[in-house]
Amino acid sequence: MSRLIAWFVDNPVAANLLMLILVCSGLMALPQIHKEEFPNIETQYIIVRVPYLGAAPSEVESGVCLRIEEAVNGIDGIKKVTTSAAEGICGVYLQLHTDANKSKALDDITAQVNSISTFPANTERPVISELTVMSMIFQLAVAGNTDERSLKEITEEIRLELTELPGVSQVKPLYMRDYEISIEVAENTLRQHNLTLGNIADAIRDSSIDIPGGAIKTSGGEIMLRTRGQMYTGREFEEITVIARNDGTRVTLGDIATVIDGFEDSDVSARLDGEPALLLEVARVGNEDTLGIADEVYAYVEGKRLELPAGIRLEYWRDESDDLVARLDALLNNAFGGLVLVILTLSLFLRTRLALWVAAGIPIAVLGALSLFPAVSLDQHPHLDGLFARPRGIG
Repeated sequence: MSRLIAWFVDNPVAANLLMLILVCSGLMALPQIHKEEFPNIETQYIIVRVPYLGAAPSEVESGVCLRIEEAVNGIDGIKKVTTSAAEGICGVYLQLHTDANKSKALDDITAQVNSISTFPANTERPVISELTVMSMIFQLAVAGNTDERSLKEITEEIRLELTELPGVSQVKPLYMRDYEISIEVAENTLRQHNLTLGNIADAIRDSSIDIPGGAIKTSGGEIMLRTRGQMYTGREFEEITVIARNDGTRVTLGDIATVIDGFEDSDVSARLDGEPALLLEVARVGNEDTLGIADEVYAYVEGKRLELPAGIRLEYWRDESDDLVARLDALLNNAFGGLVLVILTLSLFLRTRLALWVAAGIPIAVLGALSLFPAVSLDQHPHLDGLFARPRGIG
């Protein structure tokens, strides 16, 4: 090392050239460095969710959860199984060992769960996914004195446009009720027409369907056949024939029932300054850049506000990117203040020019280190991740 230092002392041009390379490469690397308030957390969890609508927690546990636990028992890599049975849904959380192959474990779990044939008839398809930790950046509020359907349509339009922005991949609606078509039939009406709820359910099930009809080969090519009868609005359901008489008359669902084309019955709601509101949460996952997403959303919101109908507002409800900017500003201010203190301290014992050159070694060394960040990051070299792996859990 002493020989290397002596060589640079005897060759000042090389030393100045190295300094210039470190400074330029560090400045060029700064825009490529991901800036995050908190580091990414990679969890070792896989989640299995199975909706069982209308079932009590005890029925969910016995009919769904226990069968999933039995199916995944013995799969290599699973450390712990935690089950949650709630009204209408079963959630199974599978914790993997730190050194487990997550992709293989996910494939094995998916195969075992999909092979279960003893689920109750009313259960829906299992949803199997890795647990991904998302960091919230924004919460945007869409508010206005309008009906819930119009407010939801505007919010959905904004959500789709946000997901099309470069760098934005995670936009989730909050306090938004799902559409629901409810059908109410009076008991006296059922008796009058000699019907049961099962008859009405069968009529709806047989009428609101899409059926593939195969293919017909012709001289001009192959024609695909399909019957498209899926219904999506209350008016369409009102036209369903429930009773067809021999004289050609018919009784439709709208004649004997009240069809409500609305929203699911829940207590979810939000208000902004007294006005009905819906929220959109913009988050980042993996290596997405917080400040880059913030710049895109800022520009979008400013332009979208000019396009919204009168009385509809698009406001920032929470902005976590401000915290990151504040931390970066504090870091830069502290670094500048520390450099000034170093220069003043060195000036007490050295000549001012020499003190400046000695202190300049600090930012030059920092820029040289920053120039290596993009090249040696774990994103570019995932095989290094094991060197820094630590057991993790969910607290």
